[in-house]
Amino acid sequence: MPGQQTQFTVLMRILHWLMAAMVLTMLGIGVAMVASLGDYHRLVSFHRPLGIAILVLVVIRFVNRQFGALPPFPPTMSSQERLVAHASEILLYTLLFVLPLVGWGMLSAARYPIVLCGALHLPPILPHSVMLYALLRKTHTVLAYFLFLAFLAHFGAVLFHTLVVRDGLFNRMAPWRVRAR
Repeated sequence: MPGQQTQFTVLMRILHWLMAAMVLTMLGIGVAMVASLGDYHRLVSFHRPLGIAILVLVVIRFVNRQFGALPPFPPTMSSQERLVAHASEILLYTLLFVLPLVGWGMLSAARYPIVLCGALHLPPILPHSVMLYALLRKTHTVLAYFLFLAFLAHFGAVLFHTLVVRDGLFNRMAPWRVRAR
């Protein structure tokens, strides 16, 4: 159809790629925090504000997506594939929203400050509780693994459609402008 939108909006694409870079950075920092106690405090000083930035951006992305038009899936995708794609998007949005909140709650329960920049701190969102901290710490770790798996599944599906099916799925979110065929 002439004039049909083939790509996400520029804002949606910028937010997508920015958040992809941030999430990969967060996953790397998270692994490094567990692996290296010597660098823990330096790494956590990046991890906390980056997590809050992801929380803010996922809310912006979600609101933007509710009001923005979405390009259609390629006709090669079956209804089941579309359903799985939609469900995986919901899962990714949920994890990107819940994971930083659990981290914030975990730090609040431990009475650790969340320093954004200099003297700018976030207020605690939960009361002090060692038991709650322990539960949220484990939850944060498990959710991070789920996010990593969901990210891999998303990346794998895009690679499959790009390299095997060759149906132009990647073009919907390509960072550059793609001309309609």
